[in-house]
Amino acid sequence: MFLFLYQELCQEQLPKQLQERLPARSPGPWQQPLSRAWRYLACAFALFSLGLLPALFIPASAAVLPKVHFLIPAGPGGGWDGTARGMGEALQKSGLVTQVSFENLSGGGGGRAIAKLIEGAERQPHTLLMNSTPMVVRSLQQIFPQSFRDLVPIASVIADYSAFVVAKDSPLLNFADVVHTFKTNPRAIKVAGGSVRGSTDHFIFARALEMAGADPRKVIYIAYDGGGKAMAGILSHETQILSTGLSEAIDMARAGEARIIAITAPARLADAPELPTLAEQGYPLTFANWRGVFAAKGLPAERYTDMMDTVSQMLETPAFEEVRRRNGWTVLHLQGEVFYQFLEQQEEEIGTLMRSLGFLRPEPAKP
Repeated sequence: MFLFLYQELCQEQLPKQLQERLPARSPGPWQQPLSRAWRYLACAFALFSLGLLPALFIPASAAVLPKVHFLIPAGPGGGWDGTARGMGEALQKSGLVTQVSFENLSGGGGGRAIAKLIEGAERQPHTLLMNSTPMVVRSLQQIFPQSFRDLVPIASVIADYSAFVVAKDSPLLNFADVVHTFKTNPRAIKVAGGSVRGSTDHFIFARALEMAGADPRKVIYIAYDGGGKAMAGILSHETQILSTGLSEAIDMARAGEARIIAITAPARLADAPELPTLAEQGYPLTFANWRGVFAAKGLPAERYTDMMDTVSQMLETPAFEEVRRRNGWTVLHLQGEVFYQFLEQQEEEIGTLMRSLGFLRPEPAKP
């Protein structure tokens, strides 16, 4: 399977010496064209599975950072918090970094943490800001004035599929039940999310309903400060369904406190085969939210290299594999300029999608 993905998506983009390490491309049934940003994601997954990703992104020798401070732009319990703490766990267990600290700083849709990193750059030489697709979304929405261009992208680390979650006693058994209830009475479905209106939690759910023939503009979205509080919203029946990252919901589902009725993976996951996909239920929506780390501008070039190398080495450790498997993540390792280009492409694509759903104003017509 991974060889097929490589042949279909990646071979023409690799250096000649790496192309020669694999068989020639054979005809395949890949029918749907992928945009460049999603091709980056699928290609990276295939290369990782074939053992070629280290050859592309991991230097032959790497320095280790003396310490790492994770700046998390939301409260405890959400995807940013879980990813940062999972990375910290892997860094310490593997011995790559001995001193790891964490700081949760919510506010402004994540903008408060970004501003702190930018304004205090010279005082934060060991700080890695955790972020993800919402950085692109909220910049487009002008919730905060900064974007990824105001920081130094170090590396993406994982991709987390979206999940639609209900309470264990909910009458909603699958996504078709959600669609039927919503079409009958849109006010009967209140959607919880751990981020602001117009976020990925919001527009992915709205897009799924649109694909089912419903009006996405009628979605009632309740924004919470972080995934933990959003989960509490469905458990207390304040809301009927939660749109979130899979890693934020999988522990509660395995504990029997909630049920995951759909995920946005293209197929069932090897680490969680019990979870149904939207695609198999007749709604072919595939989406993965990258999570990665950024540093402040103005640091010595060697520091950025050390940060990239440390992340690269961490991804190769058994300690990180344990964290990855536990959370149901897919590795997505892009760093430096490749990561920056991915962000530019995603900004363009998500902007187009959000305008089509009414979450952004249409771009003015060019003269």
